[in-house]
Amino acid sequence: MKILHCCLANFYIDNYGYQENILPKLHKLQGHEVEIVASTETYINNKSLGYVQPKKYVNENDTLVSRIPYINWLPHILVKKLRIYKGLNKVLHDFKPDIIFLHDCQFLSIHQIVNYAKKNNGTKIYVDGHTDFINSAKNWLSKNILHKIIYKYCAKKIEPYTLKFYGTLPSRVKFFVEVYGIDDRKVELLELGADDSSFDFSEEDDIRKKVRRSLGFKKKDFVLVSGGKLDRRKNIHVLMKSMNILGTDRIKLVIFGSPNTEMEKEMKELTENKNIIPLGWLSSNKIYDVLFASDLGFFPGTHSVLWEQCVGVGLPCVFKKWDDIDHVDVGGNCAFLEDITAESIANKILEIYENEELRTEMKKSASEKGVKRFSYSEIAKRAIQQ
Repeated sequence: MKILHCCLANFYIDNYGYQENILPKLHKLQGHEVEIVASTETYINNKSLGYVQPKKYVNENDTLVSRIPYINWLPHILVKKLRIYKGLNKVLHDFKPDIIFLHDCQFLSIHQIVNYAKKNNGTKIYVDGHTDFINSAKNWLSKNILHKIIYKYCAKKIEPYTLKFYGTLPSRVKFFVEVYGIDDRKVELLELGADDSSFDFSEEDDIRKKVRRSLGFKKKDFVLVSGGKLDRRKNIHVLMKSMNILGTDRIKLVIFGSPNTEMEKEMKELTENKNIIPLGWLSSNKIYDVLFASDLGFFPGTHSVLWEQCVGVGLPCVFKKWDDIDHVDVGGNCAFLEDITAESIANKILEIYENEELRTEMKKSASEKGVKRFSYSEIAKRAIQQ
């Protein structure tokens, strides 16, 4: 099958572990011919969103990427929200995909996808969704104009030609139905996951020992891990403050990722605690090594793809409680925390650390159930209904 992954409703970042990176990679490994068409929006220096020049290139997974430009007859500030592109038709007609997988559908140039589907009625179209009321539609203009009018128009335009709309969280399944008015019979959950093509579980123990040794950890040290986009809503700075309350040097906290400008000074000061180990930005492969070396993932803020990655490698976790984001609980592998303060976080860490039986049960559930459910190799097959 020839599969075109479209990343035109948002940014596309090379060398990351986001779904729009991993699904094309896995589809290619599974024997399909794959291309990616993407916007010019990306991360600059792993810190903030910016734009690169339109170009074609082969990415880190040996897949052709076409970054196409926005139209230039409207102001950029407007066109980057409406997402109208030049060159999409050419990509479609040159590649002639059998499957078009849209990573979100909020771009006005979606009418070109519709036109292609009309002329090629054997083409299968799937749409995923990364939009919910936590990360989007947070003010009146965004909710009532962008999403309920403009982006809903895009979703309804492609709906007749789409086999499935996938919410990547339960809350995003609801967003498709309640905000965009998509027929709920066409909508289902397609979880994010762990890229199990990047590691070998048979090497887990060796990787764990090697990484812990390199970081100076002792065998009995209890290692927490957190990271990702280090902005204020992730509350990782609150987690770091909790380390000053614990009263033991046996508990270590590994933090990876680059803080944004707002958080840079505060997080630098917090890393003066000798039990906090900042690793900076890591490649996706290195992230999995660190997860293998850890005993508990801790994510006290907004959702991150790291939630599913941790569950997918069998790591017990604590997550902030959010409505309709409880799918990461596969039966005892994780705990949820509603009250996010340094004190409540410290109490939860100590509760798990001091209860060996609880730790063993969490690890067993994570390893036996989480690994299977959140395998990207299996998710990639389900994404195109195979």
